[in-house]
Amino acid sequence: MTKKRNFTNILIIIVLSIGAIVMVGPLLWMVSTSLKEKSGVFQLPPQWIPNPVKWDAYKRLVELDTLASGIKNTVIVSLSVTIIGTITSSMAAFSFAKLRMPYKNALFLMLLAALMIPYPAVMIPQFMMFSKIGWVDTLLPLVVPGMFGNITMIFFLRQYLSNIPDSVVEAAKIDGAGYLKMFFQLIFPLIRPAVAAQFILWFMGVWNDYLAPLVYLNSPEKQTLQVVIANLNAAYAIQTDYPLIMAASVVSLLPVLIVFIIFQKQIIESVALSGMKG
Repeated sequence: MTKKRNFTNILIIIVLSIGAIVMVGPLLWMVSTSLKEKSGVFQLPPQWIPNPVKWDAYKRLVELDTLASGIKNTVIVSLSVTIIGTITSSMAAFSFAKLRMPYKNALFLMLLAALMIPYPAVMIPQFMMFSKIGWVDTLLPLVVPGMFGNITMIFFLRQYLSNIPDSVVEAAKIDGAGYLKMFFQLIFPLIRPAVAAQFILWFMGVWNDYLAPLVYLNSPEKQTLQVVIANLNAAYAIQTDYPLIMAASVVSLLPVLIVFIIFQKQIIESVALSGMKG
């Protein structure tokens, strides 16, 4: 049995190692390409470690005005949506989990049903609505809807709140606490781990969003980072300037990668936290 267990462990390690190489390989190649000259990209055999290392692509990237505006717009959209939207989502989850109100379960089922509707199905009606009120080519269509909450976050936080006894809420009512005071001083500190995990996942999703900014933003100074990178790809791929394109991709990846490395424990635990049952 010991030999069989050791063989199984070795086999699992080999399979996971191969999978890790397959997943990390393209990222390493992206970084390597960003440090090469144009001629070195197509060199055979391929060079994983550039020789010599060239930082020219990053220097030319910094000189582009669209990169700075793209980073600024992406930061504005990502932080405003996730910070305000996290508060509203947490309050909605608290309402669905602990407050008594008519048709609460029916409203919650309607929210879950909205998750089943793909974004392309509502993209045209939303665009027409925002166009009539003059929001096209502004950041408002990307910011305002998200400030009212995220359905996925509401669902997971509601599941997490189901583990908190109702007696805690009842005791706060007896002490004379209002709903806002009850939420911010009692409930929010209790659900902070789940909120942190969902906040990180939402931030990563908003930062990497490409379709919505592509639909609503036309002016170069209004575009987000992902659209700027796509435009660079279209403009410089013809010139085989792949180091510049890869350098832009590395810059776009860095914030998300840093967030994931720092908070990977919370991200992994988020599934367990949201799926626990009391």
